This record gives sequence, C-alpha cells and structure tokens, in this order.
Amino acid sequence: MILLPIPKQMKEENGTYMLRLDAMIVMDGTCPQDVLVYAQQLREEMIVWAGLSLEIGRGTVRPGDILMQIDDSLSEEHYNLKIEENGVVVRAGSKNALGWGVQTLRQIVRQSAGLLPCVVIEDEPDMKNRGFYHDVTRGRVQTLENLKKLADKLSFYKLNQLQLYVEHTYLFRDLTELWRDDTPLTATEIIELDQYCYERGIELIPSLSTFGHLYKLLGTKSYEQLCEMPDKTSPFFSFIGRMDHHTIDVSNSASLELVKNMITEYMQLFCTDKFNICADETFDLGKGKSATLAAQKGVGVMYMEYIKELFDFLIEQGKTPMFWGDIICKHPELYEQLPKEVICLNWGYSDTQPDTQIQTLYKVGATQYVCPGVCGWNTWINDFRMSYDNITRMCKYGRTYHAVGVLNTDWGDFGHINHPVFSIPGLIYGAVGCWGEQIPEYEELNRQISILEFADASGEWVSLLGKIVKETVFDWNSAVYIKEWAQAKREEKEILSILEKCDMEEVPGANERLTEIETQSYLISRKIDSQSRNLMEIVQTALEAVRVWNEVGLFLVKLQKKQSPENGRQIAERLERCLHQYQRLWRYNSKEGDLRWISEVFCWYADRMREFSKQGD
Repeated sequence: MILLPIPKQMKEENGTYMLRLDAMIVMDGTCPQDVLVYAQQLREEMIVWAGLSLEIGRGTVRPGDILMQIDDSLSEEHYNLKIEENGVVVRAGSKNALGWGVQTLRQIVRQSAGLLPCVVIEDEPDMKNRGFYHDVTRGRVQTLENLKKLADKLSFYKLNQLQLYVEHTYLFRDLTELWRDDTPLTATEIIELDQYCYERGIELIPSLSTFGHLYKLLGTKSYEQLCEMPDKTSPFFSFIGRMDHHTIDVSNSASLELVKNMITEYMQLFCTDKFNICADETFDLGKGKSATLAAQKGVGVMYMEYIKELFDFLIEQGKTPMFWGDIICKHPELYEQLPKEVICLNWGYSDTQPDTQIQTLYKVGATQYVCPGVCGWNTWINDFRMSYDNITRMCKYGRTYHAVGVLNTDWGDFGHINHPVFSIPGLIYGAVGCWGEQIPEYEELNRQISILEFADASGEWVSLLGKIVKETVFDWNSAVYIKEWAQAKREEKEILSILEKCDMEEVPGANERLTEIETQSYLISRKIDSQSRNLMEIVQTALEAVRVWNEVGLFLVKLQKKQSPENGRQIAERLERCLHQYQRLWRYNSKEGDLRWISEVFCWYADRMREFSKQGD
C-alpha cells in the first residue's frame, strides 16, 4: 500500500472492510461545520475509485459507517485512522489534522476501491509549515479553476500553505499601467481562491515583490523615476531584462509610500496573518540613484533600513512578515536588528546545495523556512532528479537547523514554459520530505508517485519522464539569450559563445533517444487508467519541443561553420506546428500571460530558419 507522505506508524491487520451502499460518512457532534469539505472529498474519491456514492450525515454512527471525529485528547496535529471489518474511524486533534487523516483514507480508497485493508495509523507531521510556492508572474498566470486544482493537490498530499509570486499580475485598482497589457488575477479571484484554500486547511499567503524584480512597475511612465538604474531599462519587453535592473530607489521617500499602498490593498484579500515582501536579488541597490547614500551608510545598512520599515508597517497591521534570505545572508551581523516576528525564507536550488546559508542564519537566531525547488525553470519538462536531490537535502537541513517550515518553489523565469503537470512530482517530493524522515530513494518514490498520482500500474511513468530533460542540448535559456542579444546587436562573437556551451554533436543521439522515450511512453500508457491518458498529449508536446529546439541549435552551428544546412524550412514548420499545439495546451489551464512573448521566440527563429535557407539557395 502506497501512502504519501509516509505515516509515522502503520500496522496492517488481518481482514478487510467492504464498502456498502447503506454505509454513511458520519461527522459526529465534535466536528465543526467546515469539516464537511473533507467528507465531500472522501465521497468524491469513492465515487471515482470505488464506484459507490455514499451519503454524508451527522449524528450517531452505525456498524459499517465511516466516522469522522475531533478528539481533544490528541495533540493538534495528530490523527488516527483505524480501518476495521465493521467500520472506519478517523480521529484527530483538530479540524486540519482530521483533513490529513481523510487524505490518507482517500489514498487507500484510490488503491483498494471498495475493499479496504484493515489498518491502524498514527501520524503527525515533522514540520508545522509545509508550503508550495508558485510563480504567477514570469509567464504562466493559471486560471482560477486550475489554481483550485493546485489547492486540491496540496490538500491531497497534506501540504498546508500556498504562495503565489506576484510582481504585476494582480489588478491593483490605481495601477492600470502595471497590468494594462497583461492578464492579471483579480480581487474576486484571489478572495475566492483564499476561501477555497481555507476550507481545505491551506493557508494562502500573499507574496508581493516590493524591492527588486519590479520590471513592469518601474517601467511605467508614472513610476519610472523610482527605478534605481533607469538607464538599464528598455521600452521593449525582454525576458533577460525582466530578471535584472529593476530595483526600487530606496533614497526616494515616494518608493516606500507606493509600496505600502500596494501592500495595504493586496493584504486585505487574504485571511492569513502572514505577508511575504520578497526583497530578493536587489542587484542594483546602491549602484545608481542611491549611490551617494550607499557610500555614507553601506549597502547592507541601506537594505536593512528599507525592509525594516516594511516589516514594522506589517507588524502594525497585525501581520507576520516574511522575506527571501539571499541578501541578509551576506550581512548576518545585521540580522539582530530585525523584529523577532520576521520569518526568513532561505532558498537554494542545487542538487549539491550546501548548508552554509541556513547554518549562518541559524547561528544568528533567525526564524527560517528552507526553500528548495521543483527545478522546472527554463525547461520543457522539470529535472526530477535534481529536484529530488535538492528537496531531500534541504529538508534534511531544515531538521538539522530547526527550521519552522519548508517552502517548495516553482519558479517561471523566462516564461514558465513547462506544463504545470510536470511540477507535480517535485511538489510530492517536497510533501514527503517535510512530513517525515522516511523518504524513499528516487526510483522507488517515482514508482509510488506513478501509481498513486498518475494511475500507472507499471510504476514506470515518472522515471521515464525524468529522462527527457537529460536529452536537452539547445535549451530555452540559450535560445532566449541568442535572440535577445541578436536584437540588441551585441557582438557576434559574444552571441556565438552561447552556442559553444552546447555540445551540438549530441543532437542526433539525443533526438534518437527522445524517440525511444516517446515509444516507451506509449507502451506504458497502456497501463495508465484512461482518465489519466490525456497526459500523453502534454508529454508529446514537450518531447517535440525538446527535439525541434535541438534541431534549431544544430542548424545554427552548421550555419556558423559555413556548412549551409538545407533543412531550415522544415525546422521552421516544425517550430510553428509545435507552437500551435503548445498554445492550445497553455490556454487550457492558463490566461494569456507571457504566451505572446514565448510565441515571439518561436516565430523569430522560424523566420531566421527561412531566411538562412533562402541565402543558401
């Protein structure tokens, strides 16, 4: 039996419990009204996987029923699940813990249908705060419907926090320039999502960029004067530019006024008492308009004064401030100046990530989360192996240095090109890693995820998909840099240096292996439940994207070597067909977001392929 995260104690016993039509899901008198959502989740699971539609009721339990109960004798985060031949009981010390017990029962139903094995489970999490961080700024603004599906996924794997990264993708009432050419989330959508999450035991925490990474805000006519280095900005959209040079000028008092107004409007949409101001990667601080102030005070002090002002403001509003820890780690001696309420989000995404930063902040007494990643940025499909190694390593550090939480990140970078489904294995790695120390090895956990999440009886699905990223030769990051540097008329030698980093001799072999993976995916799909087979379309599109961009890279290298490649038109057509399919899948679960800029990269290369082919005629 596969249960993710793995329970602390589980004892399988003889016998089975058979679901019958006259059984009920009973919430007894200890259950508050909002426990109903968990009863509904269980009922829906049984309809899909057991084929039975049980009634939900309150009051006295009868033999054969499924009882849900709050038990004050249990600790707040503890639940107990007992499946016996004559009934099922889920008890917990709180409403949220009761929900976790129900998720465990749902997972058993998913695998056992209407004949459940008798078992006794005692369980509770290691980490109190177990979160997922999703980027809705750099490309993919998922629809409200899909964000709710994400919340359902978090609930199923017992995660209890969700943050959405926002720079410009919220419709601020008085900042029309910020979102006028975008597809932002609205107040109505945020409030509805917040309520949806709350009902499922998930804390939706606002995350708003307030210092660095203010590309759209500091590019507006109204607020461009607040940019630290306006000479580094451009009126034309740039994936590269969006990541750099958009730090707010802290020497201008209008900066704080603007940011506080944004925080005030945004935080009122959420039930939580937390607020993440981000404040990471302030690359340009002290290098432009605030250079004089930096010379007087030092960049570290200047950084501290700005964020402390925001922290004090949030605390006055009854909020617990959160922020990313990359800058403060360089100035640990200043940490003691921060309010004790502050939570530092300490990130690191390498598969060999050291514990240096986490240990540094631990020594100065910081309250911190460890923040690994699902490793999907700038790839058509996530790097599962790197994600697994990074997440398990960071969760270990979290235990060693007494972190109060784990926040597993899903960044977008140059357009968030990977389909959301490819982040699910990484999401589950994080859920398993922060719940308990029992973490299966990579291949074994992939097998379990394949069966439980993707209904793949072979258990091979996730590990197969994990091989795709290894066959990427000409990656999206390189494609974007070459395009944007060429348009900026950078030196040809500099542009070609990007190609030199890619071993294009590997393309034929890589693409041949991708075709083998494609064939294997079809063979495995025969063992996947029919309701999950729509994954094939998503995987096919990702495979073709990797293949065709490998061909683009090889074409460019041949062109550089004066070999006059003859397949430019064919590559252009493949790019356009791949883009058409990609656009269709994107629009199925996301607003337009950065789709136009992703499409522009495809089309720019398609045009170049045709132009170079004409030159060779």
